[in-house]
Amino acid sequence: MNDQAERLRARLLKDDSQQPMPKTLAVVSGKGGVGKSNFSLNFSISLCQKGDKVLLFDMDIGMGNLDILMGSTSNYSIADFFEKNRSLSDIVSEGPNGLRYIAGGTGLSHIVKLEDGQIARYTEELAVLMGNYDYVIFDMGAGITEESAKFILSVQEIAVITTPEPTSITDAYSAMKQIHLLDDSIPFYLVINRAQGEKEGQDTFKRISDVLKRFLGRESVLIGILPDDRNIQQAVKRQIPFILYQEKSPASKAIHLMADKVRSRQVHPAAGNKHSYQFISKLKRFLFERQ
Repeated sequence: MNDQAERLRARLLKDDSQQPMPKTLAVVSGKGGVGKSNFSLNFSISLCQKGDKVLLFDMDIGMGNLDILMGSTSNYSIADFFEKNRSLSDIVSEGPNGLRYIAGGTGLSHIVKLEDGQIARYTEELAVLMGNYDYVIFDMGAGITEESAKFILSVQEIAVITTPEPTSITDAYSAMKQIHLLDDSIPFYLVINRAQGEKEGQDTFKRISDVLKRFLGRESVLIGILPDDRNIQQAVKRQIPFILYQEKSPASKAIHLMADKVRSRQVHPAAGNKHSYQFISKLKRFLFERQ
């Protein structure tokens, strides 16, 4: 590598720790079809309703789940940033209750194959954009890939969505194990979806947490339990976020409790600011590791 390239990388990798950053959360699952995007959307709206500024980043590339769940059509996606030279601020779409989101496209594969100058543009624009928000939430695709890991390992906290089904539990554990082997310091939050009551949700959490502790020596924290609420299915069919479809439904109440828990740091107060200010710096380093 020549001296000019070395100097560019040194500039790009300068410490960003003094730059104010929002709280960052990656929402992941071990398999598809467990309600990950539905949680991401409704959780984000709940935060907005409580007065927070939220940017929801659809990283489930090519699926367009957020648009479908909201019954909307975005004018732009993350692909427009890379393919049409749009700025990140240009491709932010408006959602309900003040939510802002960036729709998925084919962008994740682009991000991990950027040249040094493109990394500079992407991370600098991302840092400026994120500075406008209290929370930036990444709705990741199902499973853990080499590409998605670069974002997941950069965030402050990780929410893992699972259901009581044995295959879902196994896949959730597998995803957490992959993350743990790469970084054992990022806190795991667990959301149990489609539970047939509080007991099934608690039993599912205990099964996962016991296995995590036994084999990985890791603690996990339960954000909450989403009941198997028929209002969720009805809202999905009508392409309305369920938190807006039936505001007092069991699922809506559960989402609000989870948002309150995370906002008040009752979930994992020790997480503090350890990772919050490091997101851009860590992401830069992971992107450079592609070569």
